[in-house]
Amino acid sequence: MLYSKTCIGGMVTAPHHLAAQAGAAILREGGNAVEAMVAAAAAIAVVYPHMNGIGGDGFWVISEPGREPVAIQACGQSAVLATKDFYASHGDAAIPTRGPRAALTVAGAVGGWAAALDAVKDWDGGKKMPLARLLADAIHHARAGVPVTRSQVELTHDKWTELKDQPGFAATYAAQGAPSLGDILKQPALATSLSRLATAGLDDFYRGELAQQFAAGLEQAGSPLRASDLAAYRAQVVKPLVVQMQSGRIYNLPPPTQGVSALMILGLFDRLGVKQADGFEHIHGLVEATKRAFILRNRHVTDRAHMSVDAADWLSPEALDREAAQIDMQRAAPWPHAPKPGDTIWMGAADAQGRVVSYIQSIFWEFGSGVIAGDTGVVWQNRGASFTLDDGANQLQPGKLPFHTLNPSLARLNDGRTLAYGTMGGEGQPQTQAAVFSRHILFGQNMQAAVSAPRWLLGRTWGTVSTNLKLEGRIPSDVVEALRRAGHDVEVVADYTDMMGHAGAVCVHPNGLIEGATDPRADGICAGV
Repeated sequence: MLYSKTCIGGMVTAPHHLAAQAGAAILREGGNAVEAMVAAAAAIAVVYPHMNGIGGDGFWVISEPGREPVAIQACGQSAVLATKDFYASHGDAAIPTRGPRAALTVAGAVGGWAAALDAVKDWDGGKKMPLARLLADAIHHARAGVPVTRSQVELTHDKWTELKDQPGFAATYAAQGAPSLGDILKQPALATSLSRLATAGLDDFYRGELAQQFAAGLEQAGSPLRASDLAAYRAQVVKPLVVQMQSGRIYNLPPPTQGVSALMILGLFDRLGVKQADGFEHIHGLVEATKRAFILRNRHVTDRAHMSVDAADWLSPEALDREAAQIDMQRAAPWPHAPKPGDTIWMGAADAQGRVVSYIQSIFWEFGSGVIAGDTGVVWQNRGASFTLDDGANQLQPGKLPFHTLNPSLARLNDGRTLAYGTMGGEGQPQTQAAVFSRHILFGQNMQAAVSAPRWLLGRTWGTVSTNLKLEGRIPSDVVEALRRAGHDVEVVADYTDMMGHAGAVCVHPNGLIEGATDPRADGICAGV
C-alpha cells in the first residue's frame, strides 16, 4: 500500500527533489509558503530545464485561512511586432514551433514571483526573507552543476534534430553533444542572470539591465520581441474561478488558461452518481466529462479581453446540469477535437500557519523555443506557438495573451482541509487532476495511492499526434475491454509513462497535519519540515 508523507511544520512537493528541498529550507528558516514556492520555482528552473524556466510563464492560487483564495496570472503578451504580416514576410504559413519566431511572447514567471511576494507582504507582520536567500539554491545549482535526469536525456535525444541548431541551445545544454544519464550540467550564464535578479530585484527582468540583454539577444536571433514589450508587462492578481461540489469548493485560473476545463470536468462528474474508483464508470464518466469541457474550451478560451462569453457561466449549477445531461454513461461520444499540447511543472507548498500554494510554471514545449536569449543562459518559451494565423478564438494579434494549458488547482473542502494539486502534461492536466481528486476526495484513496495509480489521457501530449484514449497498462483488462465496447478508441501504453504527467498534491488538515504526495513518474519528493 502506498501512503502519503506527513509532517506539521510545512511541506513542499515538486517533481525534482532539489526544488522541493530548496523550498523546504526556506520553511525551516521561518519563511512562508509563498517564499518557499519562489525558492522552489527558481531552483526547478535550473535543475529541470527541459520542463520549465525563467524564460516561461507561471500561474498561482494562494490560500490563507480566513480569506478567499487569490490567483496570479503571470503570462506574457505577444510582441507588438508579432503580426500576421510579420510571419507572412518570413514565408510562414503557420507560427513556427521552434526557433526565434516561436519566441514571440514575454516570459511572465518572474513577474509572477514578484506579484506573489507582494500579495503576501503583510503575512507574519511584514517579515520578509531576503530575495537573495530565496534564489540562493538556484544560483548554487546553476553554478556548481546538477546531474542530468532521465527525462532530460530522453527528451534532448528525441528533440535533438529540431533543437540542436537553435541559437545558444547546444552550447547551453549539450556542449559535449546530447547528454547521457548522470552527466553534470553547469549553467554559469544562468547563474549570473539569477545573481543579477538577487541583487537588482525581480523587476530587472523587465525594465533593467537584464531586460536589455534579453531584448538584444532575442532581436539578434530573429524574435519579434523588443525591450518595450518586456517593459509593458505586468503580472495580474485575478479572481479565481470556482466550482461548488458536494465535497467543497475548487478554485483555478480564469482564461486564458484551461482552468475552467479542470473545474468543469469535476463539476460534471459530481453529477454522474459514480460510486467506485477505477472501474468503467469512473474512467468513462471522467473521459466523457472531459469531452464536454474541451468542446467549450476549444471554441472559446483565449485572452479574456477577446472573449465574447464568460467562462464562469459554464460553472453555474444550471449550466453543469445541462452539460451533464448530455453524457451517455454507456456510450462514448464522438471524438476528436483539436488538441492543445504543452510541457510544464506543478508544485505545491504549505506552511505551519495553514497557508497553501498551488503553482505551475512552464516554457510550453520541452525546452520551449530552444532559443537562449543572448548570453543570459535563459531559454525562452514558445508559448506563442499556440496562436493561430487563421481565424478563430486564438488568432494572433499584437499584445494578446495566448491560450494556456497551465492550470493549478486548489480545493477548500467541507471537512476543513485545504488541498493544492496539479500536474504537467498539456491536454492531460485537467484529466490527471480529475483522476487524483476523484480517487482521493470522492472515493477515499490515500493521497499517494491516488497519484501513483494508473492513469489515462484523452488527446495529445508530449509530441504525439494521436487523439485517442490512452490507458496505462496497469488498468485492468476487463475495464479496458468495457471501454472499447462503449466505443472508445483505446490504446494501451507503458506503465508510469511521462505522457501521463507529473502530478502532486499537498494538503493541510484542520488539526495542523500536513500531507503530501509526489509522482513516481517524475524525479521528485515531498520535503517536510
